[in-house]
Amino acid sequence: MKTFKIVSIIGFISFATISCSPERATIVQGKSGVQLWSETCMRCHNTPSPADFNDADWSTIEMHMRVRANLTADESKKIFDFLRSAN
Repeated sequence: MKTFKIVSIIGFISFATISCSPERATIVQGKSGVQLWSETCMRCHNTPSPADFNDADWSTIEMHMRVRANLTADESKKIFDFLRSAN
């Protein structure tokens, strides 16, 4: 019975914490393409200059990295719109 109470309390606290946290989509909406690029791409890469690739190259990279980095459509659009504009 004591174990059940402890597990119930831990479960309730976990649920309350998760349900109160902001969703990922809400956090991403306020970020610009350059912020997402520096945070997302720099996790795995020494981030290249946007001028290192042309628009066609960035389009190919976008398709590949959207899958590899698990980017949402909104994140991908913001990042690669920034890269194309800075190109």
